[in-house]
Amino acid sequence: MTVSKSFQWIERSRALALAATLASLATGQALASEKVLDTLQMHGFLSQALVITDDNNFFGPSSEDGGSLKYTEIGANVSLRPHENLLVAAQVLSRRAGGDGDDAKPALDYGVIDYQFLSNQQRTIGMQVGRFKNPFGFYNQTRDVAFTRPSILLPQSIYFDRTRSLGLSGDGVSLYYEEMLPSGTFRTQVGIGQAQAGDDLRRTMRIEDAPGKLEPRDSAIAQIKYEHDGGRIVAALSAASAKAKFESRDAVLNNGNFEFVPWVLSLQYNSEHWSLTGEYAIRSSKLEGFNNPFLNFDVTGESWYLQYTRRFNDRWQWLVRYDSLTNNRDDRSGSTYESIGAGPAHSQYADDITLGLQWNVSHRLMLAAEYHHVDGTGWLPVQDNPDPSETERRWNMMLFQLSLRF
Repeated sequence: MTVSKSFQWIERSRALALAATLASLATGQALASEKVLDTLQMHGFLSQALVITDDNNFFGPSSEDGGSLKYTEIGANVSLRPHENLLVAAQVLSRRAGGDGDDAKPALDYGVIDYQFLSNQQRTIGMQVGRFKNPFGFYNQTRDVAFTRPSILLPQSIYFDRTRSLGLSGDGVSLYYEEMLPSGTFRTQVGIGQAQAGDDLRRTMRIEDAPGKLEPRDSAIAQIKYEHDGGRIVAALSAASAKAKFESRDAVLNNGNFEFVPWVLSLQYNSEHWSLTGEYAIRSSKLEGFNNPFLNFDVTGESWYLQYTRRFNDRWQWLVRYDSLTNNRDDRSGSTYESIGAGPAHSQYADDITLGLQWNVSHRLMLAAEYHHVDGTGWLPVQDNPDPSETERRWNMMLFQLSLRF
């Protein structure tokens, strides 16, 4: 073989080897991409409710004609795991709950990059960056999905729907830690960032017509949770400090600062066919700095509920619950509030007896109904009842809901 032919043969071999290497890398990348796409998950849900009240309005004109259909929840979520320790997840939610429907515009419910520094059979340590759901009580992180709720409405004394934006999620960083113990599982989560301060909070603070912006400020939330014996007994303690500042654009009204500090103790006992759940909260709310003293307040409220759920026939569940809300522990009856002309006394508390029934027709379809007998209007939505003086102290409510997931 001549030198020229030998050289040509060597170059051809190198070219073939290079081509094989590139093909192998391309195949590996394609397989890796396929594996990543295999982790892609997409889900959605839809809930529609009919709300009927004899007095007062809840989520629309529920006391008129045949009730209100203005309680709709539609959501879609997606998650992808590009690496075994990395998860990217997001959910978009459209929720109409009475009012004029402006809040039904699709919005980011949560969107996080979740990285686990350590993950094994004994412990997990990780971090979420983005918009994370607040670890608050038993139900806050999944409250928008009807299939995860024990009832159509969660206990309003703890899980406010009229100011839900404040406690729902935060923009920032959340750290979590989980430890598997011989007797159970210990979990803790701490989040730092900015709380959501939506129009619902402005309405509740009675500054919705004041020119200016309610801007969220740095806030924090934390929860410790213990599940004993595979979840037979569950206990949790949640605490938060949510802050916002009202930046006035009115020459007469100056700026104001808002702070909400709740502590929630949660306990639950689960057996094969029934569960007993209770939560107790102390809530400090403060609005200060306004030169109009009527707008400023500094009160400590109290909330608690006790709930019994019973599962039967595999697909059926009923519950009974007593739920109590007090806006100001120093004025439980609201008489002082009424005497200064701030509003009716019954707007400062609410005691709710609830009976509920759920039927899981299939994995994807659920029907639910519940009845509420309420003494007080402490958690009535402001947008549906703009004049508190026209509300009734004692009122009844029926809800019917159809829920789908896919």
